[in-house]
Amino acid sequence: MLIRRETAADVDAIRDVHRSAFANSEGTEPVEAGLVDALRADVGWLPELSLVALDPGDQTVCGHVVCTRGTVAGRPALGLGPLGVVERGQSQGVGSALMHAVLGAADALGEQLVVLLGHTGYYPRFGFVPASGLGITAPDPSWGDHFQARPLSSYDSGLRGEFGYAKPFTEL
Repeated sequence: MLIRRETAADVDAIRDVHRSAFANSEGTEPVEAGLVDALRADVGWLPELSLVALDPGDQTVCGHVVCTRGTVAGRPALGLGPLGVVERGQSQGVGSALMHAVLGAADALGEQLVVLLGHTGYYPRFGFVPASGLGITAPDPSWGDHFQARPLSSYDSGLRGEFGYAKPFTEL
């Protein structure tokens, strides 16, 4: 499977990935589909950290992940999400490949830290730990250990304080 940067031609396919990945029983539009569009229009958008996975069979977009600019106590950090894989591609390693690729890209760019809100049984395999253990607090304390952080090679342990997501996250 090929992982590459998003292109303008991928926008509709990315929206469809998140529709498939986050489909709900009510049949309403998942917030993740519109969130990526809103993030793309925000100053926190980092195009080099919006990656797609291509299905090895037909080369269609089957997964997407993005990191956007956030802050910890006013210092730069990254917020990861959403990460989505089309239903037919789930449990096939697509999500893992996207995670490894985006973390490697963020590290190569000299970023210090990636945070996310996610499943405590899935993300630790990629080096994520409860953010509170690193002195990083969630925008919402009720998130508890679901608010996780992954230090990268340039990490400075003095990076502590409250994490702030890109504006579209706060408007959900």
